[in-house]
Amino acid sequence: MGSRRDAADDVQWLAREQQQSWRAYIMGTELLQHQLDRELREEHDISFSEYEILVRLSETPDRRMRMALLADAMTHSRSRVTHTIARMERAGLVERHASESDGRGVEAVMTQQGHDLLVRAAPSHVRSVRKHLVDLASPEDFEALGRIFDEVSDRLLRGKPASADIR
Repeated sequence: MGSRRDAADDVQWLAREQQQSWRAYIMGTELLQHQLDRELREEHDISFSEYEILVRLSETPDRRMRMALLADAMTHSRSRVTHTIARMERAGLVERHASESDGRGVEAVMTQQGHDLLVRAAPSHVRSVRKHLVDLASPEDFEALGRIFDEVSDRLLRGKPASADIR
């Protein structure tokens, strides 16, 4: 039997400053998402996830998107998006239809009511994003943040299998 190496032997531990930055990132992102969610709920009776779905749909032709692509775009599980869409459908913000391109998949389609809500909610949401994040950083720091998280996303998404359609 050979000698067994301790898994910790290969770790390049974080320096104290790196550990502080890492913990600040974790706490800050959690608090920011909770704050944005709370403000959207209080001001517009919509969750942060529901708002993001409306934004994604508003950016597509005919305000529609396959459910599987929507889940991928939001990096949410298919079941989470399905539950959120069902809640939004009951509220009249979206509808589900068979895919226009092949009839096999299901698409989420934004209703006029959903569009109207997005138009009302967007200004206050953008003000909140500015207040709680954008305006706290210099333009250079904010651009660096974008570059870093583009790279994080690219690396983590590389090689990810394509989604199956949500029914």
